[in-house]
Amino acid sequence: MRLFSSPASPFVAKVRMAAQHVGIPLETVATDAGAEPAELLAANPLGKIPALILDDGAVVFDSKVICDLLDRRSGHKLVPQDEAGWLRTKRMEVTADGVGDAMILTLYEGRYRPEEKRHQPWVDKQMRKAFRGLDVLEAEIDTLGPDLTTAHFAVAGVLGWLDLRFKGQWETGRPRLVAWVERFADAFPAYRELKPRA
Repeated sequence: MRLFSSPASPFVAKVRMAAQHVGIPLETVATDAGAEPAELLAANPLGKIPALILDDGAVVFDSKVICDLLDRRSGHKLVPQDEAGWLRTKRMEVTADGVGDAMILTLYEGRYRPEEKRHQPWVDKQMRKAFRGLDVLEAEIDTLGPDLTTAHFAVAGVLGWLDLRFKGQWETGRPRLVAWVERFADAFPAYRELKPRA
């Protein structure tokens, strides 16, 4: 299976970690989504990564959907099947993904919008969303437990990306998250290779 990817993406990191954990090999295809390459657009009309081309040519996109497929194919090794465990895992996963979405929008505002067209109140709103999400993760991170799930990989992916793009701007008041990602790297050594990087 081929995964359209970028080494900096927290969502790609989440998928790659999940696949590695359950032993499903993925071939990564380095992709500049901003350039809208034809091969990516043919796979995902939204032009976003990650997008996964299955062995039969079918395409799956959005990291949550890809991870759900990996979970199904691995016999549910990524998402608990009891209702309480499922709810906890999915809530933490979408919270981490939402933090990533909001912070990426703030990054893009500065990277792609001309300075005279930037709107600081909108950036501030995205930062508030992300920080509220981080506060939820801070309060609930210790509920994840030792069995690795998509929530673990989503949180690790977004924290790795924040370290890459916003180091020193998210950690204050969140000591549990700072400590958690260090423990995660020890529990899942592949994180050091698969975490977001420039």
